[in-house]
Amino acid sequence: MIKKLKGTGVAIVTPFRKDGSLDFNALRKLVNFLIENGVNYIVALGTTGESVTLSKDEKSAVISIVKETINGRIPLVVGIGGNNTREVINTINCTDFEGIDAILSVAPYYNKPSQEGIYQHYNAIAQTSPVPVILYNVPGRTGVNITSETTLRLAKLKNVCAIKEASGNLMQIMEIIKNKPKSFLVISGDDSLALPIIMLGGTGIISVIANALPAEFSSMVRLAVNKKYDEAIESNNKLLEMYSWLFVEGNPSGIKASLSILKIIENNLRLPLVPVSKKTYQKLEELIQIIKK
Repeated sequence: MIKKLKGTGVAIVTPFRKDGSLDFNALRKLVNFLIENGVNYIVALGTTGESVTLSKDEKSAVISIVKETINGRIPLVVGIGGNNTREVINTINCTDFEGIDAILSVAPYYNKPSQEGIYQHYNAIAQTSPVPVILYNVPGRTGVNITSETTLRLAKLKNVCAIKEASGNLMQIMEIIKNKPKSFLVISGDDSLALPIIMLGGTGIISVIANALPAEFSSMVRLAVNKKYDEAIESNNKLLEMYSWLFVEGNPSGIKASLSILKIIENNLRLPLVPVSKKTYQKLEELIQIIKK
């Protein structure tokens, strides 16, 4: 299973119609688009999927549609996390894991636990989950950092298989890569740092940009994983400006605008998120045209 989670994973958006309801046809279209363009696995119900604004029934519906559309072609990872350990465990216990290969579980946010609290939170989740657990460290959103020491401690747990590292702290990431168990994966959580993290010994990326540019981004990641660094750098350079503009007004606002430009989904988000400005939309349109030439 671990080998399946190498390369390009995509944290997929959740498409909405103009009235705010789930757009299942667009979701199917997106999943097929990604698989046909070479991504290695899909992550549903992450931050990019606006999971915090979905009801339990909507989350179940998203999982069902994504499973059905993937139909075993590539692995599926599902986001199950939160800052209430008991609730996360309850969600795991109520989930049908057929067709789900792993869970991605974000560090507890807002209540700012100690490192011991973070360890015990994940230990409880790992003991409960019937599938492997990917840690998700994103201090910019959670207000707490999973230190390298805590990550390495968690990496020893039998059911913890990887970390999605979005701290932006390369020294911390290098310490994890240097000292981790051989089977433990370090996955970039930042598109712009995917190449350097892979070059340092990481195994891939859970990407946002690959929603819209799966072929182009996956190709760069594949080159890097295969140690063809000169070609990977050249490919990465073509995407550099897109990395910046995609997040200038937040995520998933930028990637949903990009997917609407490509006519894969409608450009709708749920409050408190809103679509990007006209200026950003036009710049993304221009960059997509340049990249796809």
